[in-house]
Amino acid sequence: MRVPQRYITLLIITLLCSSLTYGQGDEEKVPFWIFFRDKEVTDETGFNPADYDFPQLSQRALDRRAERGTIVGPTYRDLPVSATYIDEILGGDVKVRTVSRWLNAVSILATPAYIEQLMGNSIVKKTKRIHKVTKRSIRRITRDDEIYVTDGDYGASFDQNEQINAVAAHELGYTGTDVWLLMLDTGFYTDHLAFQQERIVAEYDFIQSDSITSNQDGDPAGQHNHGTSTASAAGGYIEGELLGTAYSCKYLLAKTEMVNDEIEAEEDFYVAALEWGEALGADIASSSLGYLDWYTYDDLDGETAVTTRGVNFAVSLGMVCVTAAGNEGNSSWHYIIAPADADYVISVGAVDEFNVAPSFSSHGPTSDGRIKPEVLARGVSTFLAGTDSTNHFYSGSGTSFATPLIAGACALILEAHPNWTPLMVREALMMTADGNTSPDNTRGFGLVDVVAAIDYDFGIVPGDVSEDGALNISDAVLLLEWVLSDLEITEVQFEVADINSDNSVDILDIVVLVEWILTL
Repeated sequence: MRVPQRYITLLIITLLCSSLTYGQGDEEKVPFWIFFRDKEVTDETGFNPADYDFPQLSQRALDRRAERGTIVGPTYRDLPVSATYIDEILGGDVKVRTVSRWLNAVSILATPAYIEQLMGNSIVKKTKRIHKVTKRSIRRITRDDEIYVTDGDYGASFDQNEQINAVAAHELGYTGTDVWLLMLDTGFYTDHLAFQQERIVAEYDFIQSDSITSNQDGDPAGQHNHGTSTASAAGGYIEGELLGTAYSCKYLLAKTEMVNDEIEAEEDFYVAALEWGEALGADIASSSLGYLDWYTYDDLDGETAVTTRGVNFAVSLGMVCVTAAGNEGNSSWHYIIAPADADYVISVGAVDEFNVAPSFSSHGPTSDGRIKPEVLARGVSTFLAGTDSTNHFYSGSGTSFATPLIAGACALILEAHPNWTPLMVREALMMTADGNTSPDNTRGFGLVDVVAAIDYDFGIVPGDVSEDGALNISDAVLLLEWVLSDLEITEVQFEVADINSDNSVDILDIVVLVEWILTL
């Protein structure tokens, strides 16, 4: 019997529909950011911090914001992401990877079809695909085949410290004491003698959601290698072997990055780690990580990349942020990588022992024309802690290893000037570097000089005795202490405090200062 054509057509359509339905069900899940429109309880305009509790913010973080931030106190972005909103966008076996208060977003694993459905939800502002990345941060490494010149307590780390004048800063008594340094990296072999457990304030593995940042089940064999090296350059300490630039600093260790090639990008873990470290009270964040595979050069404008946006906000809260410029100088890309494009980050390029920038060090400018990198440090044959044993060292090359030297330098500067803002630290480093009069997009402002940065003069502002760049009540309080206690002050401090220019620092100067403050 002959089957009518219309039945055959109907059967084909049915089979096609079944195939399409099956294909959607088996569609590969990939990571996406889901950004929400508000925090549910209020919008940003109606936010009053007095109406909410912020248990995640330590007193140290609040103090740092008050002293160094352009944004002080709890902010709208500190409110938690709405649990109701998160529940509403989850379905089936869709799970949350990371939650970001600052971005008001979550990253999830889901199919593109599922994400398309979410865009019709009124609570969703936008979505962003998190693409794949090829790791660039750990490629340029050489093992123990160098002949090192050693010097006393520094061992083979002397040259990299001496080159940026950190040795002289140490001799002045600046070693990073009481400065908290947040390291974002692949993991950390904390059994290495370069680490002292009492100096580790906190550690967290954002990949496996636990507090173990050294290798554990599920990690590739070399997972913690890179982070161990960067942290040792910034603050490691073994007398006679290796001294980090800020060898007395405290560590906050964040494991945010897998080491395998072609893994899903961990920008979400990066931002979560920034939030974690900032809330605990970190003074400085150092990252030798970067992202570019899913961005175009036009995206390097200081406000597009997720990590760039996170860094910009962290700086506004008073945290100095230092990051690697990248090792793309020899590649077709050529330029820096995110988040080195951030407006107020300190991006770091490399030099060798002769202060020559190697060809691999990434170049500027940003897509909107800003000079990058900001500064340079030793990134060729840098002496570092390794992971073959608790007393293993090797030589590594890359902007990854120049970056922690600069992070350590920032710690020395903050130890000398606890009230300097991140932008003041950044300016001091750039304006005292060896190329500050003729910066370019290969060397930036040049090789840093830590002591010169510590001594940097921002210009005398009469009345600004607290040196925070503004006239406010803190200046009046400090000036009153100087007058009442008859403290000895330096010539520069005297010049700042003698507001009425009568060659005396007394109550009349306080009166004039208060009048100025009231008129601002």
